[in-house]
Amino acid sequence: MRLNFTREQLRHPKFLAGLLLLAFLAQSLWLVKRELQAKEKSEPEAVRIAGGWRQWHGEGVAGAPYADFHSMPSAEVSDDDGYDTEQSPLLSLVTAAPLLVVRHNAWLDGGSDFWRWLPRIPFLACGFFLGASLWYVARRLCGNAGGFIALTFYCFSPSLIQASAVWHTEPEIVAAWGAFGSVFTAIAVAHTLYAPREVVLWNWRRIVLLAISMAIAVGSQFSLIVLLPLALGFLLYVAPVRRQAGLVIWIAACVVGFVLLFAMYLFHVHAFAESMRHAEFWGATWRGFTVPGVYRQVAVRIGRACPALAIGFPVALATYAVWPRTRYFGNTAPLLVALLFVGLGMAHPHIEGAGFLLAAVPFLFIFVSGVLADLLETRRRPLVMACVVGMIAAYVIWSVVNLAQVPQG
Repeated sequence: MRLNFTREQLRHPKFLAGLLLLAFLAQSLWLVKRELQAKEKSEPEAVRIAGGWRQWHGEGVAGAPYADFHSMPSAEVSDDDGYDTEQSPLLSLVTAAPLLVVRHNAWLDGGSDFWRWLPRIPFLACGFFLGASLWYVARRLCGNAGGFIALTFYCFSPSLIQASAVWHTEPEIVAAWGAFGSVFTAIAVAHTLYAPREVVLWNWRRIVLLAISMAIAVGSQFSLIVLLPLALGFLLYVAPVRRQAGLVIWIAACVVGFVLLFAMYLFHVHAFAESMRHAEFWGATWRGFTVPGVYRQVAVRIGRACPALAIGFPVALATYAVWPRTRYFGNTAPLLVALLFVGLGMAHPHIEGAGFLLAAVPFLFIFVSGVLADLLETRRRPLVMACVVGMIAAYVIWSVVNLAQVPQG
């Protein structure tokens, strides 16, 4: 069968967005390949695989507690009794799930290299779907121009490519996807409350989607429990005339999300109860705000996530401050969420801090692309377009060149 593409189809926004997402996936796959060529196993990944494999086969719950906790050198001084205080078994289950198609000794003994690709597939998929979600939201809020700017930022972001490939980092891409989905699903649900239909029953699909997003976020990082009051805040703010209905929807989503979190422990009551008792749902310290080095570290992390933000964010922030037209909900909400996550990242000195910072990046992309899209609608459009294209072109070239120079391992 011959596939004939017309010029109009090749120029269709969805087709072009698909090409950008494929470019993102190709870069992530390249990074995975460079790491696997070193023939060295990642210790954190091996721990997740072992815990997930045992749980899939009914031999306990991953991280609740760790099976070999008492043999660890730090076991004598630890006060968590071997329980994972930062995340649920979700990441272990997701990492080990693709390995269910192979024999146990095939990956345990390090035979074929094929199995080493399998644990990365779920995280590559999360990165791809987060990019697709970002495109959908940015296009709805900012139009095609804003959508393409945000998606290009995303598809060539070194930090997001690294997170999707799980290249010498924790799989924080899952938390970022869950956080992004929780915020914008809550906003979408709130907008549907203006429809003259039975609220709860009509929104059951979005309630389930909101619950899944919150369960993914909290399951991959307990400190993202802050998304629950954040989602409620958006529900009540966006639909002030239906606040009671919004509260009911939020409660329903929380209940479903709780059941999904419980399911990650395979409904083992004792393991779930003990894990929740040891979990650090807050763990924030405000000392980081008094240390200048923390601000520099945060700036470096954001800069590494997208070097183009070093120019784009100050320009967008200054424009937002002096031009009232840009201060609408579609720009303000992502900015506030991004600033909140950056603040929480500074307040969490451990692993969850990096998760907050990565989760903030897509919201920064939405904000910057929204303001730039507004500038493109002014009389200075040719000048703004030239600046935006030049900035993005330099950013893409820089990202690809640096990715090509990544060594093995």
